[in-house]
Amino acid sequence: MANPFFTQSKDFTPEALQRQGAAEAEQLQATFDLPAAQPAAIGRMSYEGTITKTFGSLIVLGLAAAATYLAPIETMYLPMMGAAIGGFVVAMIAAFKSKGSAPLTLIYAVLEGAFLGAFTHFIEVYFNVPGAGLQALLATGITLGVTLALYRSGKVRYTPKFQKIMMIGMVSYLVFSLVNLGYMIFGSSGGAWGMRSDVEILGLPLGVIIGAVAVLLACMSLIADFDFIERGVKAGAPTHMEWKGAFGLLVTLVWLYTEILRIIAIFNQR
Repeated sequence: MANPFFTQSKDFTPEALQRQGAAEAEQLQATFDLPAAQPAAIGRMSYEGTITKTFGSLIVLGLAAAATYLAPIETMYLPMMGAAIGGFVVAMIAAFKSKGSAPLTLIYAVLEGAFLGAFTHFIEVYFNVPGAGLQALLATGITLGVTLALYRSGKVRYTPKFQKIMMIGMVSYLVFSLVNLGYMIFGSSGGAWGMRSDVEILGLPLGVIIGAVAVLLACMSLIADFDFIERGVKAGAPTHMEWKGAFGLLVTLVWLYTEILRIIAIFNQR
């Protein structure tokens, strides 16, 4: 029986080897010319994927908000409180998970949307501020755009010093919120916002000053969210981290909108 290797001996002539080398070079060049694999195709985090998930979550939030905004306000007080507490619980669970979670992000969007819709309706009706929700929404969008532009320009970065300042501000704001809550429950507050509306500094309600600080902290939190997404994409993080990035942006935008809406209500109360 003939050896199959030696039956192809004619392939080892100089001409055949030259043709084979040229063919292999063309094949190698064609491989190099192929477009690079997209992050999604190799299971890696991408800006496009994060943006898509963020917008999808915001749409879910908006639909839930529209449902409670259009509902009779008299029937929405308890559901509004329930949605706020539920959203907080879901946020705590998602925050301590190392992986991004689509179900938790979307559940959070539904609960916070339900809360924001009812809360916005409450502000517009009981504080007689027609269009307060639209004003807060526009202000939130503008703030998001300006913060993103500053981050993209490189003028504002999430440095260790930036992180320390933000953490001090967050803890201080949390302490004030707890003290104010105690004042509202056990004190003799005559306003709807506790010390925010009862105390004035230089003719301005304390709530406006605290609200401005909270808006600044929310902007800093947006910077932290952008940095997380950028580092995740550059490091080739798994695709599920896109949900982590979307969740962080969603939480910050909900906080930003709530603070702006409260500032509008306190100004109107004056």
